[in-house]
Parts: sequence; structure tokens; C-alpha cells
Amino acid sequence: MSEHTTSSPILTRRDFLSASAGAAILFAVNGFPAGALAAEIHSLPPLPYADNALEPVISAKTMGFHYGKHHKAYVDNLNKLVAGTELADLSLDKIIAATAGQPDKAAIFNNAAQVWNHTFYWQCLKPGGGGEPTGALKQQIEASFGSMDACREELAAAAATQFGSGWAWLVQDGDKLKAVKTGNADLPLTMGMKPLLTIDVWEHAYYLDYQNRRADYVNAVLDKLINWDFAAANLGA
Repeated sequence: MSEHTTSSPILTRRDFLSASAGAAILFAVNGFPAGALAAEIHSLPPLPYADNALEPVISAKTMGFHYGKHHKAYVDNLNKLVAGTELADLSLDKIIAATAGQPDKAAIFNNAAQVWNHTFYWQCLKPGGGGEPTGALKQQIEASFGSMDACREELAAAAATQFGSGWAWLVQDGDKLKAVKTGNADLPLTMGMKPLLTIDVWEHAYYLDYQNRRADYVNAVLDKLINWDFAAANLGA
């Protein structure tokens, strides 16, 4: 199974910039303002759909807490932590690059990475999603995993087996696609991998709707919400 877990990201600036190339453009093109990754004071970007648009898979109540409380708290905490520091004027991706793997900057990294992860995650979902991708993305999935079913199984397994809080990702690693998982705020950018899709498996992403049934949440997201168009745009960036 093509899984990778990390708790202490190892980063080179070249790998990070390569993996994150085009991120600001994709956020703007796919429904978030370019300021979602801008310098200055970081702000909570608007959702690309109404807070009830993902029902019944993800309820408006869950979105209210997840986006309106958790995501907002990461933004607010980040602004407080970087105020008056050398990081204050840096863009979100540069803050992540500057703090990854540094224990004395763990709080800044965790909040910056969670802002990035959540901004990315909202675009990985869409009403009427699911199904299968087409074109170059489907071809590369089949070349890397053997079939779409195998890709789906590996993504679901990565999400189900992430111990505790974290994320499951479809990533581009060189010329191959992989399903990987990261704990807490960690993200593939710090390993030089380009994220194509993610599924949030922190409990606040699903507990109000699914309680301890994480697998049901993951399968529902893959079947009905996953945004393959966003993944294809990331692949082509």
C-alpha cells in the first residue's frame, strides 16, 4: 500500500517551492481570493459554497463549527503568533517553509499549516462530487495505482488508519501519484510532494454527523463530494 506517515517534516526550500508552485493561482482560480495565501494579515477566506451545500454528507452544523470555529481559530492564532516577528509580512506558504521541522516554532507552523490545509480541503469537496476523474488525471491514477478502485481503496485506507488527528492525501511524488497520510497539521508540501486532494480526519470534521464512524464519513466523501476537477487542476499546475 502506498502510504507514508510523518510526524517531523524534513524540508528543503527547493522541494517546498517545487511542491507548492501554483498554489496561490489554484486557490484563486478555484474559488478562493488570491489573498488566501497573501502576506499582510491573514484572513479567513470565504467558503466556495453555502454552508449547507454539502448536506446530507456534511451538515451545516458541522460546517458551522469546522469552518466558523476551528478554521477561524487557526487564522486568529496565526495572526497573534506572527505579529511583531520576522514572519509577520510573509505569505502563508513562506511561513510554513520557514517553520517546518523547528520545535521552537511549532505553534506557528501548526496554525499556519492548518490554515493552509483547511483552505485546500474546502476546495477538495463540492456538491454533486464523487464519481471518477477523466483525462490526464485518470490516466495517471491508473498508471500509479493500477485502477481507480485501487486508488480509492488506498485513499480510504490512509484516512481510516491515520491514528488520531490528521489528513489523508492524494499527492504527486515525482512522476507517480500516491495515497499518503499525515498527523496533526503536517502536510505533504514539507516532504516535497504536491497535494492534489485531501480528506480531513480530525474528529471535528465528522463527529457531529458520524460520531466514531470515521470510515462512513470517508466513504461518503469519496462517493459523493470529492472534487476531481480540483485535483486535475492541481496536477496540471
